[in-house]
Amino acid sequence: MKLKGRQVLLCNCERTMTLDPAKLARALGSDEPPTIHSHLCRSEAARYSAALEDGEPLLVACTQEAPLFRELASEAGHEGELHFANIRERAGWTADKADLSAKIAALLGEAALDIEPAGTTTLTSDGICLVYGRGQEALDAATKLQGRLNVSLLLADDDGIVPPHRAEVAIHKGRIVAAEGHFGAFSVTVKDYAPLVPSSRAGLDFAMARQEARAECSLILDLTGETPLFPSAERRDGYLRADPRDPAAIATALFDICDLVGEFEKPLYVHYDADLCAHSRNGQTGCTRCLDNCPASAISPNGDEIAIDPALCGGCGVCASVCPTGAASYRLPRREDLLKRIRTLVDTYLGAGGTAPVLLVHDGRHGEEMLSALARFGRGLPAHMLPLAVNETTQIGHEAMAVALAAGARAVLLLADPRHPDELEGLRAEVRLVNALMAGMGHGGHDRAEIVAETDPDAVEAVVWRTRDRTGPEPHAFVPSGGKREAARMALTALNEGAPEPATLLALPDGAPYGRISVDTDGCTMCLACVSACPTGALKDNPDRPELRFVEQACVQCGLCRRTCPEQVIALEPRYNFTPGVMEPVLLNEEEPFACIRCGKPFGTKSAVERIAATLAGKHSMFRSEEAARLIRMCDDCRIETQAEGGRDPFAMGERPRVRTTQDYLDEAEAEKTQAAGRRSADDFLIDK
Repeated sequence: MKLKGRQVLLCNCERTMTLDPAKLARALGSDEPPTIHSHLCRSEAARYSAALEDGEPLLVACTQEAPLFRELASEAGHEGELHFANIRERAGWTADKADLSAKIAALLGEAALDIEPAGTTTLTSDGICLVYGRGQEALDAATKLQGRLNVSLLLADDDGIVPPHRAEVAIHKGRIVAAEGHFGAFSVTVKDYAPLVPSSRAGLDFAMARQEARAECSLILDLTGETPLFPSAERRDGYLRADPRDPAAIATALFDICDLVGEFEKPLYVHYDADLCAHSRNGQTGCTRCLDNCPASAISPNGDEIAIDPALCGGCGVCASVCPTGAASYRLPRREDLLKRIRTLVDTYLGAGGTAPVLLVHDGRHGEEMLSALARFGRGLPAHMLPLAVNETTQIGHEAMAVALAAGARAVLLLADPRHPDELEGLRAEVRLVNALMAGMGHGGHDRAEIVAETDPDAVEAVVWRTRDRTGPEPHAFVPSGGKREAARMALTALNEGAPEPATLLALPDGAPYGRISVDTDGCTMCLACVSACPTGALKDNPDRPELRFVEQACVQCGLCRRTCPEQVIALEPRYNFTPGVMEPVLLNEEEPFACIRCGKPFGTKSAVERIAATLAGKHSMFRSEEAARLIRMCDDCRIETQAEGGRDPFAMGERPRVRTTQDYLDEAEAEKTQAAGRRSADDFLIDK
């Protein structure tokens, strides 16, 4: 059977699950029923090798033996695409006796989609490694690494250490008080830094301590057992930690760190579009959601924008989840690919006769391990539970949950790792927003979105098998498109159209990215500073007359207008407006223009001009006289003309000298001759006398 140009190979894993080829073919719209294998990875491997000969892309419904299948493909010289889907732990191994064909078809349909890969950045490590620890364990670890890495040892405590008989590594003492940087470019600040004295005999002696020193390295192995040097330390590439009391953990860390030399490709998890960012304008801070929620401190202010350091980014996706405009968007996968996967999963399941689907979002580490534990030692997943694997559960925003619910999902469960609590607050805010919207439309009764943060498989099993209200939103046929807010609005509009209690306006919790603003018109002078500060174009002016207009759909409640307003007359109101008018500008305030007292041309608002006149007339040195005060009520042109006519032209210059000509010089020469002749005549007269 072929699916979206890929040949599908199915295996019932030695008949441990039931696969119905006819039902799967109908569900996937194929005229060719798939062949069901029983031992594709071993006794039937020849059939896999035969499929490789065609050179076509393959979709193998097995992830456990993916390394073996890749090895066989490499040996056969196969250069086509290889894709794998897990239908065993996610569907086939279950205690649910319902027909699984619809669910398995949905999983295969989703796995066959073409997903655009994320871009990458290159990080380089030269193998310079700092081992930071205390006691003999740190010295032993550093000694074992020497020869594989360029190692230095920094001891926070040297008690109980026997001086080595051979100086395999450089040993120093001190405490790290600050650390920054990333894989390949770490920098640490060390307090009380001192080198080892070579003559140390029974114990380690250190001399010439410096109050503070800085060091750079590519790798850090932290064996102190203390607070990590970095926030969200598990996501900081090149920084490895191990409990000094756990030999197995130390051995694992030593094994892993030895491989971290050379060039490495790291995914560019997040794409940033500065044109959509609502962080800041004109020195005023607005939205800080990504800055407040980034656990790795990879995001920093950058003027009116923000900067995301791809080397520090751990890929949790919280910034993309909470960003109200979509300026920060996740790329593993892209938003449009994620929404396509959700729709394919739910649509295929319902189209194949499945009922009451629940979307279970999980990551590839904690989530996969949890589903494997449920399938092997518990009841597995129910037939209506549709698992969706993503890079990080925390990348899911309210638009993705809304699309799933509008497609026909009864609920969305988000399986998250509780060992990263600093990453969950942003996801909780998105869940609260979705539940508030669904309850306001009459889809309540229970939370339609729920976070499952558990490490106990029994606790997770209880949640996924919990009896739920099988009623819910009817499926809506639509293709989510556009940016984050556009996709969310399409889904929410569809949900509201068929809701038990269709809403017009819904109040939302504080901090929600939807709402309107209100303006106290009595205090507003129509200065329009709010219009220039609005980053999304929600506030607009009218070039023909003094008006303040507002487009509610574009407002993200960043508060920049409120902070910028000099009169402090703007207030925020978080809400969701389902009316079509939310897309059109509405009038918030208007005034009659002020007419120039000389020419009658409108040039401002009455309130603004009168306020300026009341502030300056008779009080400022330039406007003490009544004549000067009249200038305030004139337009720019008339103001200059009036000043010029009154002899106070600010642009006036001295009288321009007349241009001298040749005739001027000739006349002056003739005059000098006449004067000289007159003087001679007078002299002659005096002599005669």
